[in-house]
Amino acid sequence: MGKSVNSTNSIVVKDLHKSYKDLKVLDGVSFSVKKGDILALLGPNGAGKTTTVKILSTLLHPDKGEAQINGYDIKSDEAAVRSNIGLTGQYAAVDEYLTGEENLKLIGRLYRLNKDDVNRRSKQLLEQFDLVEASTRPVKTYSGGMRRRLDLAMSLIASPPVIFLDEPTTGLDPRSRLTMWAMIEKLASGGTTILLTTQYMEEADYLADNIVVIDNGKVIAEGTSDTLKSKVGSDRLELKIAKNSSLEKAEKIIDGKVLNVDKDDRIISIATKKGAGELRRILEQLEKAKIDVVDVSLHRPTLDDVFLSLTGKVTSEEEKESKK
Repeated sequence: MGKSVNSTNSIVVKDLHKSYKDLKVLDGVSFSVKKGDILALLGPNGAGKTTTVKILSTLLHPDKGEAQINGYDIKSDEAAVRSNIGLTGQYAAVDEYLTGEENLKLIGRLYRLNKDDVNRRSKQLLEQFDLVEASTRPVKTYSGGMRRRLDLAMSLIASPPVIFLDEPTTGLDPRSRLTMWAMIEKLASGGTTILLTTQYMEEADYLADNIVVIDNGKVIAEGTSDTLKSKVGSDRLELKIAKNSSLEKAEKIIDGKVLNVDKDDRIISIATKKGAGELRRILEQLEKAKIDVVDVSLHRPTLDDVFLSLTGKVTSEEEKESKK
């Protein structure tokens, strides 16, 4: 099958299905990614994110549906698809006993690049990913952040126009994560199309031009970060009531807008679409009732709020924190 020309989208996914016996992993997933954009694929563990990436990179075959990468069909044009993509999995796929430079050159040879191109690209990528000083050391001496940078560099050795990043910053410390974000941004600004899966809501918020949320193998929401946040609908006011005041009385005064009452911390959460104006009115009512408020905060909707409202689940990172 020949190439299907599409001047707008680098990735087109239509009605993908995948099951393992009675386990339905994908149940009609569809989305597209514009050339040069970053799409974040979000969803709880087991939602089908990694399966989608494996299908798009020709590592798995779908039971039903179709997809094109730069116009090439994932089923009938596998070789062409593979020549158009780079893939970085959840765990760094590097040889610990080779040096960083040797890892890059090995991948270059596997891509059948000529010797001059392998040497040139290896040198460029070592400089781009700040690995020149470590390039002659065995990878087993690298930190986690250095391994992830090398892994991403290896996926770029053949200068692919489309990159799949499956949870690229999992396990990295905050500084290494920021470094990786900067590199991903730079790739996109250079015209590379990127599809990334992530469990970090702030990562999607910071990087993505568009976000697709999947749960139980289905797309349940799609849009920009701001669009998805607007679906949550309201800002959230939090009022901390003084110990010498009645929490119950305060709750009754605010009745109708209360989202939650934390009796231990004496915090009342309130949904509002009027922001500061609503806050002023509530504070005036509480002052008239001689109820002291010791702290006030206004929270805009976050992607975590979106994730929770859409899936009924918190992110895996929130679960980890709550169990500490």
